[in-house]
Amino acid sequence: MKFDFTGKVALVTGATRGIGKQIADDLETLGAELILTGTNRIEIDELNKQSALTELPKKRYFCVEFKRSETINEFVEELKLEYSKIDICVNNAGINKTDYIWETEQEDFENILSVNLAAPFMITREVSRMMKTNGYGRIVNISSIFGIISRVKRSMYSVSKFGINGLTLASSNELAQYNVLVNAISPGFVLTDLTKGILSKKEIEELSKQVPIGRFAEPGEISKAVIFLASDMNTYISGQNIVVDGGYINV
Repeated sequence: MKFDFTGKVALVTGATRGIGKQIADDLETLGAELILTGTNRIEIDELNKQSALTELPKKRYFCVEFKRSETINEFVEELKLEYSKIDICVNNAGINKTDYIWETEQEDFENILSVNLAAPFMITREVSRMMKTNGYGRIVNISSIFGIISRVKRSMYSVSKFGINGLTLASSNELAQYNVLVNAISPGFVLTDLTKGILSKKEIEELSKQVPIGRFAEPGEISKAVIFLASDMNTYISGQNIVVDGGYINV
């Protein structure tokens, strides 16, 4: 068996670092044309300059701040104008802020919901129209184990990830008949910049002891699962949430 994304157009949000970058890199290696998003304008401009110097497959970065609904709308409209098809959509962009629920700020809550839930909903709504017309699509939402379980100071994040699991299930029921398969991946603890910004070195060491495999995941281990679900090898999996957590939620 061999993965081949030649001729496929793939959208990956939050693709300049962490899990999203790994997914984008793997899709590029396997031949996909890429539509990628990030939030740093200077970085995006530089990445597009570098991309213009390379051979096919094509790769283009968009600077999108998903915290604002008007920016999401602008991005969606740009996709409609510039792309006649999107075969694969990976809704990966996400943010987190940890607080006890009585300490949470409304602005933080709204930002997390906008990036983690509203943006995937609006993007899915648009790309599903293209996929439905073309009779083909694979949508993978990056959820979290905290959309299945939760722990202290995760109320805002869990609300958003329980929501993305609901979006996955509901949209999969509507789109499967058009050969558009929608699934979610729920990573456990992954060694990304986001994780390192939230957890101290000591906390990472302590949490690693609670994972049956005994360590955090590397981004590539999450990407492997995404690649399968986004590929032509996936012909019958839809509406599922695949947990990739080293066994953490089972203990």
